[in-house]
Amino acid sequence: MVGVPRAEDTARRIQSDYFTFADIYRNPSDLLIVTGSNPIEREIQDEPYWSELVEVLTWSREHVRSTLLSCLSAHAALVVFDGAERVRLSDKCTGVYAQVVDVDRPLTDGLDPDVLLPVSRWNSVNDIELKNAGYDIFIGSMTTGWSAASRFEDGRQLVLVQGHPEYDPSSLLREYRRDAGRYVRGERSESPALPFHCVSPDDWEALERFHRDTVLSQRDVQAFDEFPFEDLGARAPWPWRPLATTLFANWVTSVVQEKD
Repeated sequence: MVGVPRAEDTARRIQSDYFTFADIYRNPSDLLIVTGSNPIEREIQDEPYWSELVEVLTWSREHVRSTLLSCLSAHAALVVFDGAERVRLSDKCTGVYAQVVDVDRPLTDGLDPDVLLPVSRWNSVNDIELKNAGYDIFIGSMTTGWSAASRFEDGRQLVLVQGHPEYDPSSLLREYRRDAGRYVRGERSESPALPFHCVSPDDWEALERFHRDTVLSQRDVQAFDEFPFEDLGARAPWPWRPLATTLFANWVTSVVQEKD
């Protein structure tokens, strides 16, 4: 999307290696994933790529058998299709949290009833609004709300994922490093949120102390730059990986079986 801010190298790679929207529209696939994006604006309709996002969501609803929407794009679909506005949270919801799985669904076949899943968002849509719009929640938590839901309409499936099964073990820590670094260097005034249990249990106490002292209290640039983020990231656990691989495999399989 044209409005998405990208580094020069990333933009060059996308232009060289990826299909354009025009290519996708000419030859629709059976499956489509629309990823999220770090929110820039408080109102989702003010995001610089909003018109393009609405266009691809509207098109996919008519031409794609199953569309999976992640985080911000899931919130966008709820606005466009159902008039369900996201709500700004008082604090960023970020970390690895326990979730409950409704195992009696094709998309959750083979999943354990209790799982861990990364969450990272400033906004959310109420569970009740989601259900009123006809979605079935199949992964969720009393602490963080719904994480994944789906519905069928006119033979086409829409899957909304508000959690982040696609994250690798260090994704949350890298997000924190980005936001905390900007805060320490005075590039942002909003204090960063420390993602809950984003590192191994042995490293958690040290990260909490670093967040409290170096980032929030001292805003010490040198100490921040010397902190061993890479080491902590390399040791971070990945308990949601089986969930992610099974969930996405089930999603693909569900469309293949429909075609057969």
